[in-house]
Amino acid sequence: MSATRFFGERVSRNEDPRLLTGRALFVDDVHLPEMAHVAFVRSPYAHARLGNIDVSEALARDGVLDVYTADDLGDYWQHGPLLVSPPPIKDIVFHERTQVPLARGKVRHVGEAVAMVVAESRYIAEDAAADVMVDYEPLPVVVDLQEALSDEAPLVHDDVPQNVGAHVVQTKGDYMRARAQAAHVLKRRFWYDRGTAAAMENRGIVAQWDGKAEKLTIWDTTQAPISIRNGLAPMLGLSEKQVRVIAPFIGGGFGPKIMMFYPEEVMIPWAAMQLDRPVKWIEDRSENFVATTQERGQLHDAEIALDEEGRILGVHDVFLHDGGAYMPYGLTVPINSQCTLLGPYHIPNYYSEFRALFTNKPIVTPYRGAGRQHGVFVIERLLDFAAREVGLDRNEIRRRNFIAPEAFPYDNEIIYQDFAPLYYDSGNYEPVLDKALEIIGYQEFVENVQPQMRAEGRHVGIGVVAYVEGTGIGPYEGARVQVLASGKVSLVTGIGTQGQGHYTSYAQIVADQVGVHVRDVDVVTGDTDQFYWGGGTFASRGAVVAGNAVNEAARDVRQKILRFAGDHLEAAEEDLEIVDGEVRVKGAPDRGVTLGKLAQLANPLRGAVKPGTEPGLEATNYFGPERGATASGVHAMILEVDPETMLVQILKYAVVHDCGHVINPLILDGQIHGGVAQGLGNAFYEELVFDENGQLLTGTFMDYLLPTSLDVPRIDVGHTVTPSPLNPMGVKGAGEAGAIPVGPLFAQALEDALAVPGLEILEIPLKPDRLWHLSRSRIGNEAETTR
Repeated sequence: MSATRFFGERVSRNEDPRLLTGRALFVDDVHLPEMAHVAFVRSPYAHARLGNIDVSEALARDGVLDVYTADDLGDYWQHGPLLVSPPPIKDIVFHERTQVPLARGKVRHVGEAVAMVVAESRYIAEDAAADVMVDYEPLPVVVDLQEALSDEAPLVHDDVPQNVGAHVVQTKGDYMRARAQAAHVLKRRFWYDRGTAAAMENRGIVAQWDGKAEKLTIWDTTQAPISIRNGLAPMLGLSEKQVRVIAPFIGGGFGPKIMMFYPEEVMIPWAAMQLDRPVKWIEDRSENFVATTQERGQLHDAEIALDEEGRILGVHDVFLHDGGAYMPYGLTVPINSQCTLLGPYHIPNYYSEFRALFTNKPIVTPYRGAGRQHGVFVIERLLDFAAREVGLDRNEIRRRNFIAPEAFPYDNEIIYQDFAPLYYDSGNYEPVLDKALEIIGYQEFVENVQPQMRAEGRHVGIGVVAYVEGTGIGPYEGARVQVLASGKVSLVTGIGTQGQGHYTSYAQIVADQVGVHVRDVDVVTGDTDQFYWGGGTFASRGAVVAGNAVNEAARDVRQKILRFAGDHLEAAEEDLEIVDGEVRVKGAPDRGVTLGKLAQLANPLRGAVKPGTEPGLEATNYFGPERGATASGVHAMILEVDPETMLVQILKYAVVHDCGHVINPLILDGQIHGGVAQGLGNAFYEELVFDENGQLLTGTFMDYLLPTSLDVPRIDVGHTVTPSPLNPMGVKGAGEAGAIPVGPLFAQALEDALAVPGLEILEIPLKPDRLWHLSRSRIGNEAETTR
């Protein structure tokens, strides 16, 4: 046994002292002797043919070391990898088109890199970049999804007809037959526009080539350092052992930093080797708006069929997905939309078809939620409208359609993004809804508070929505746990960290297994020289996949501790306990040995050992799930809106989430709070607006509005527990839970607050001016009908 029990406790974060006192290392903190700096020449056009690129004036500027274009790269110039192949879906169509290090022939979106300037300082590099003269021949631009599909549309890639990057159909049952039997059929068109992650820290890369050691070291703001190493090494003609990638502390990842390879990730290490000196590039905010990947951007034509009692007979959804200029991440985002639309509901018949289209806009890759928002928006809005049609309360129609607890594992009969059939491993949705309604005070609000406030002339409304979150997908992660001679414990894992609390959550797992205090576990993440194998931090998989790998490695070390201690103390393993870093014989506290002493004994300097003995109290283990674990939750919100200005104040917000067993409720609450903040931004504040020429009109924080601490309310968080049967710890992911359902929640609560007859909010994001026009147009229509 072990006297400690940290799993499930609200342990404050191990990493925070370093972060709060400025002692944490970020990429921009890396300063090396003779370090050069980079600026990129980026296209001002969304679509143009490239002519001559004259770099002579830039090269003549004092302090410029070199200027590179695509023609200077030779065989190193190649298209980036397809990160995720299309799933094995019948009759799938996919046209692979990925980005390049520097544009050649033509540019396909504003901000695409055309040339790279290396200089003694960033100031000189920026000035020299302005000296580079590029001949552009502007071409017609396509930004609108429906226009992109027309026969007359400009082609982003000349050999891809109608800009269709992919066409996918998935079916379950027979929707048309179900529709013919339905008592109610509702059809709506939904629009979900683009946003950006806007991480606190932009991207950055530092590369250093050591010619004597023939070793390349890269500091990168990546969510997947091992994958970066594995990809760059062969491109640069090096072995994986010659490349070390370090992902230090990162000021927010949110998905775009899992993308690879960004042109900068390809060019900076290459330049460091060419010049034999360290090279650094740090992205500025204006670059981030056009050079870092984005998300959202879907148009859905959706239909729902129900029986007389409001039970879903089927859903039919056909949508267009904006993939941007290239699709290096395959179909992850639209597949997630397609699958997550099914929600926590029993939908016996489903037809889903999408086309992923190329446009002259920046690349789309997953951003917190990764397509799940779109699917949840569609099904939750359809249920809201269906409730009105059938005459049911919004919560009752959801209850009637929840998958029953005894139906798990539940087969949705379509293919998920991890190439496996979409199974829900576990769930129990009604208790989650009940707890959310209790926390938000639903009955009291609708029966007493809302009528009273409306009588006072105030416009208040409530919203309640449900969702599922596919989490913890494979392939695998690993961990190495070692008891040191000091008595402290070392944990190393290949997964990177961007603020999720890994240094604490993983330490809690280890501490319980090996019997030490959580502060005595030293955690190292994201360094390829420390741990060789792993996938990365994405898809809410850190706790599920890496966490279980940590647990298995720590359990192996625990077994070694007990075995060595049993031999040393001449006691049976079952008679031993580990208490505060010491192994003791139960009932005889004077008979014991510290873990530090035991670690020394396990690594003798002289003498003979038994055959098969392994030195040290150390173990490495891996975990790979059979399929992803399905988390779920319900969000509820009360808000007030000023009908004149359409400014919104959120009065109360509640989240109840089921992510299985919780490692650290404090960290989990923080994850949900952050997700809700981003969800609110995506729902009401943020929008990437492009004009007809593909120019971004909201490319600064003066125009792209982020919610502040004044806009994000207090968030009350509750938890229910349905353990996942797919991993030993019974955990599920939660990294995206806060962000996923906020759009439909916001829309539902606003409709309720405004109480405009016939008002239906079918789009996200909303802004005060857009909301004003929607409501006024509906009021105008009502007035016209009355006349």
